[in-house]
Amino acid sequence: MRQRQFDLVVVGCGAGGLSAATAAAEKGASVAIIERAPESERGGQTRYTEAYLRMKSKQEVTDDFEEHMAANGGGYIDPDLVQETLRPLDERQPQARTLNMVDPEFLQTLAGQAGPTIAWLESFGLQFDFLPTQFLTKSQPRLLPVGGGLALVEKLAGQAEKLGVSFFYETTFCGLEVNEAGCVTSLVARDAAGRRERFFGKIVLACGGFEGNAEMLTRYIGPRSIYLRPICKGALFNRGEGIEMALAAGAATCGDFGSYHAEPIDPRSGVSEPSVFAFPYGVLVNKEGSRFTDEAPGAVDAHYENITRRIYEQTAGLAYVILDQKHTRIPKYRLSLRTDQPPLSASSMEDLATLIGVPAKPLMATIEAFNAACVDGVFKPLEVNGLATVGLSPAKSNWAVPLDEPPFHAYPIISANVFTFGGLKIDENAQVLNTDGRRIEGLYAAGEIVGSYYHTYTGATSVLKGLVFGRQAGLHAIKSRQAGALREVRA
Repeated sequence: MRQRQFDLVVVGCGAGGLSAATAAAEKGASVAIIERAPESERGGQTRYTEAYLRMKSKQEVTDDFEEHMAANGGGYIDPDLVQETLRPLDERQPQARTLNMVDPEFLQTLAGQAGPTIAWLESFGLQFDFLPTQFLTKSQPRLLPVGGGLALVEKLAGQAEKLGVSFFYETTFCGLEVNEAGCVTSLVARDAAGRRERFFGKIVLACGGFEGNAEMLTRYIGPRSIYLRPICKGALFNRGEGIEMALAAGAATCGDFGSYHAEPIDPRSGVSEPSVFAFPYGVLVNKEGSRFTDEAPGAVDAHYENITRRIYEQTAGLAYVILDQKHTRIPKYRLSLRTDQPPLSASSMEDLATLIGVPAKPLMATIEAFNAACVDGVFKPLEVNGLATVGLSPAKSNWAVPLDEPPFHAYPIISANVFTFGGLKIDENAQVLNTDGRRIEGLYAAGEIVGSYYHTYTGATSVLKGLVFGRQAGLHAIKSRQAGALREVRA
């Protein structure tokens, strides 16, 4: 088996992996990136996302950032043990070192290092701005890299190449090697021809979740995961080996393994992220023609995930949003429709039912009951103003106006699996913890492989998490290696 030696070996070429590699290479380290995809598709899911960042400026995260993540950062944890997490990791009671929750140090590092990480990215040419998003109503601002995730990938990869980072494309991570002291010393990978190679060095796992692994999806999320689809083609490279290999090496877990980030998409479309965020202005019906949820409890950016989860629960994991012509007069309404497929359109609700394959009588009764429950009021589509139905269950809390202006439109919607929630537990320096809550020497993780979400995703934090902890991993791995070398010289 051929053997290669590097200071740092990174698995994965998305935001987390590229940040780790670039940060380490800037400090003079020899770095390798192992990437399953060909060069033309490098970047994982980062390549396909717009890379929203939950920040109110280039220096600061939003006011609700830590509060929202903490509120959705675990299950029902013993309050005495939660209190223990306020102490340094090495001083905690043993059972509090690997609680199934997000630790305070993790959140503080993510929030505190967001600004410095943006400044670092700007230092080699990336630009950021508050650009229009797909959310016509939003509760929090979102900073975007100009050019989206693709710009992140190309700028980071370009910088890494300039610094001499070695890229190994179409190469698959196969396993970690651990010495008798419990330190990770190397990994094994195979190339496109099936040849195996051993890479020595400190390891950063940045190879995503398990969105592209049907067996793991069924095992953790359940058999209904057959109704899910990855948000983009890049997710199919994320097959969960990084998680499984790390667990085999003794890593602790974090995040909700039975859940994922849900986004409403049009199943007819093959484009990346063909989202449908226009549903607050119509009604959602299932294949039986019935409403099943409040389509508009508030700003769409804060509620779309919970609504998409209700769609996932319906027959065949499918629903339709029914709209009339009023939605086409909403300013910039097309921003809320990323699908490249046209709406199904008909001049009557009965004909629309036939087009979408829903029984006509139940659908017509649903629309009639909804229209009757709407009250007079001013329709203000770009602000949450409480124009709600009366006497209807489930209620519609905002933007409730009758659907009475043909032609009527319908878009099919399913739940996309943007990324899985379950993953590895790390400290503030991105070092992976073992099941006893001790750091596994030589092993780091960044990006979606790091578990940090429960219940509901804190929007626009995933790419930021990858960037911040990728950089943390690269800097700490090289700093600790240099410190170790200095100790050896002095000895």
